[in-house]
Amino acid sequence: MTLTVRDLRVFGCTVLLIGGVAHAAGESSSASAAQRCTALARQAGATLGEPTARIVTAKLNAPSAPTIDPKAPPWAATIPAMPEHCEVEGLLRERVGKDGQHYAVRYRMRLPTGWNGRFLFQGGGGTNGLVGTAIGTLQPGMPTALDQGYAVVSTDTGHDNATNSNPAKQGSVAFGHDYQARLEYSEKALDSVATTAKRIVQAFYGRAADRSYFAGCSNGGREGMVFAQRFPTQFDGIVAAAPAFAVPKAALAEAWDTQTFAALAAQEGFTRQDGLPDMTRAFTDADLDIVADTVAKVCDADDGVVDGMVQDVLSCTTARMRPALEARICADGKDATCLGRGQVEALVRSFSGPRNSKGEALYAGWPWDLGVGDMGWRVWKLGMPGAMDAINVTLGSPALSGLFVTPPAPVAATADASLRYQIEFDFDRDAQKIFGTSAEFPRSGWDLVGAQSTDLDAFRQHGGRLLVPHGGSDPIFSINDTVDWWRKVDVTNRGKAADVVRVFAVPGMTHCAGGPATDQYDALAAVVAWVENDRAPERIEAKAGATSPWPGRTRPLCAYPMVARYTSGDVNRAESFVCAAPSR
Repeated sequence: MTLTVRDLRVFGCTVLLIGGVAHAAGESSSASAAQRCTALARQAGATLGEPTARIVTAKLNAPSAPTIDPKAPPWAATIPAMPEHCEVEGLLRERVGKDGQHYAVRYRMRLPTGWNGRFLFQGGGGTNGLVGTAIGTLQPGMPTALDQGYAVVSTDTGHDNATNSNPAKQGSVAFGHDYQARLEYSEKALDSVATTAKRIVQAFYGRAADRSYFAGCSNGGREGMVFAQRFPTQFDGIVAAAPAFAVPKAALAEAWDTQTFAALAAQEGFTRQDGLPDMTRAFTDADLDIVADTVAKVCDADDGVVDGMVQDVLSCTTARMRPALEARICADGKDATCLGRGQVEALVRSFSGPRNSKGEALYAGWPWDLGVGDMGWRVWKLGMPGAMDAINVTLGSPALSGLFVTPPAPVAATADASLRYQIEFDFDRDAQKIFGTSAEFPRSGWDLVGAQSTDLDAFRQHGGRLLVPHGGSDPIFSINDTVDWWRKVDVTNRGKAADVVRVFAVPGMTHCAGGPATDQYDALAAVVAWVENDRAPERIEAKAGATSPWPGRTRPLCAYPMVARYTSGDVNRAESFVCAAPSR
């Protein structure tokens, strides 16, 4: 039997290709790995880079088949197969908070015996509170970082959604009422876990990693930005996808959307059992299909071909879309073939972004993209009739009231309380609270959780490289905001921002993945090539998954400000497109 490189990694040894000798060598190497793994449990304190740090468990896991985590939420994906690895669970900074709750920063590491010499920090999501899988899950269809040989760490950033939950104070976001927990979540735990994880890599393998990387989306993208801006020497390459680096302001937009669509629902007489507006019924799926069809008619051809994708998504603006939507307003009463006037006005208000009574913008507006007709857009903005409330309400409202404003407001963790808080939110009186401070909370929610500094000098001097993929149909973090940040970085760096950071729009993609999009792409490989081989990515090839309208279709994702433009050939193949300047 011929053994491949992958076989060698599974057995964790340099195999002698001589029958039983190879088998014996594999057993010996695995035994050595098991000893090195269990020895990690004796590491503590200063040797881990943090006086309070300790390792709770360390065990060598055999190669495994795909499994389902019984503790994971029902929407979580199956845990993929894993190679042989040392699994480490540890914690640091155990304490009792001001509310009497027990807090600690917990982390999980997986150290493969077939190590590729690299270390990856796996970003979190939402408001964290879960230790994470530490396998380095990337985009759909991509192999995990662990399977590629990376040592991987993940962390809950200092609070546990199960034990640090208070139903009277935002449920699992109750940690926002504790300033130290806010600080850990925002930045402190990230730096400490990165340092401790690198010490564990050194202890297990006998040497430091050759290169260190970070990859995350949403809050994980925000964490990547925090590292680049506040801890610039921790990582050589960072993938900060759909970054929540302005999430306190984006939470204002969530409240704005809730008020907008709730008002429309009330106008149409859609109410819930508790008497509040039922915004899940404000638009039917057929209504949103009409909106997507209008987007296609107005903007699809801008990239040189009508193919069900808007490559130049930033040019699909409200100024272009509004007249076309108004042309779809029903003339003789609402039916399934047209839109209500109130629906068009609500959409325009939502896509224009939140403002105060003076007309001052509080967050960016959104471009119009074809993902507006996708479930991944609906579940955030509107929810699903009879199934689930909008994520803007269930996640956005508790985060705004408990984590981003100062002082935090005690809001019960119920559907009606979360919705009512957003409906009653005052954009003159309350929006400024994201910048508020107090003796108990000396840094504001914006200062802690926001991460939009344009100063990347220290990261550049370290040799760091940063990739920022972002979906054109992202319903929670606007790609307009991400591009606006990049433009400011470019001004700060005198037109040289692309030397250190590049933004890649993913047309049609909703939040992190999904939508009518080519959402399968390997940004980690791209940043590794940039860091290790000095190959700055001009384009990243992406593929459409099985649930897209065109399974297997490929497209280039282009570094901003370039967009994919059709030249000739098969419209389903990336080589038929070039990255070029926008036509508009």
